Amino acid sequence: MIFVDACLKKQTKYTPVWMMRQAGRYLPEYMRVRAEAGDFLSLCKDYKRASEVTIQPVDILGVDAAILFSDILVVPLEMGMGLKFLKGEGPVFDEPIKTQDDLDKLDANKAVKNLNYVYDTIKLTRENLANDKALIGFLGAPWTLATYMIEGQGSKNYAICKKMLYSNPELLHKILDNVTKACIGYAKMQIRSGVNAIQIFDSWAAALEESAFFEFSWSYILRIVDEIKREFADFPVIVFPKGISGYLPKISGNFDVFGVDWSTPIELAKAHLADKYVLQGNMEPTRLYSQSAIDEGIDKILSVMQGQNHIFNLGHGILPDIPVQNAKYFIKQVQERSARG
Repeated sequence: MIFVDACLKKQTKYTPVWMMRQAGRYLPEYMRVRAEAGDFLSLCKDYKRASEVTIQPVDILGVDAAILFSDILVVPLEMGMGLKFLKGEGPVFDEPIKTQDDLDKLDANKAVKNLNYVYDTIKLTRENLANDKALIGFLGAPWTLATYMIEGQGSKNYAICKKMLYSNPELLHKILDNVTKACIGYAKMQIRSGVNAIQIFDSWAAALEESAFFEFSWSYILRIVDEIKREFADFPVIVFPKGISGYLPKISGNFDVFGVDWSTPIELAKAHLADKYVLQGNMEPTRLYSQSAIDEGIDKILSVMQGQNHIFNLGHGILPDIPVQNAKYFIKQVQERSARG
């Protein structure tokens, strides 16, 4: 698998490419399956349909890896939190965590067992996916999960969660510890079920100042990485802490691939991290509105990363109104322009 080879710093015939959120709303085929499922969570729990939309971008776009169709919030959901996805609002938890008593109601071990629909999606997908295409599993980083669990929904300033961070850090650490236990078990079960790599998304890493990031986010990511590597030493692990370009000089750990978001100059990431890790990314997603902008973005990144281990991706998720023909063009151009004779 060219994607796995690239993760492990092996020579590849071209730079492999996939996109975050590649199984999603920009594809009419996805919208059809989602309508059949009824709602987003029902689709996540329907392993046959979830597997179908996981594979769609491989068949339609020709990407080098599929990423499991699911959601990071299935972990707190199966820990015991009531979750709804409301139109126009996104995910909302019925009873956010405010106290130790609230936390005590949640069960990390139960979550790992209750996520069987994800493991079934992985098994079915791996059966039906071409042998040369990788299947990427994923999970949310504990800090990002905790923000939703404490705020009750998405947030612009994370005031409730950060109030806890500075006024009751002991409780926040207990929440993060509990979520981390669930994440470790969940990651290992994804691997046993058949994924070929796993990515840890820390979508809200940029909400934290440097000292808080390394204490309340990065340290828990590294715990997950170390536990994965303890059991699966050569298994590719990708980390994606979004928006932390100022902290790159202090980034270190036992992972294989570092995802670079679009706001971080690829030159900066290369200077600090390319000698230790494979870099993944980082084209600005809105370049996909224009084929000339796609060309320019690809050429710039390939010229910077020439001679370095690299996986091509967008610097965040593909947007829902991107023309499908432009997504196809992007994938084909990366593969052709990066081809090595």
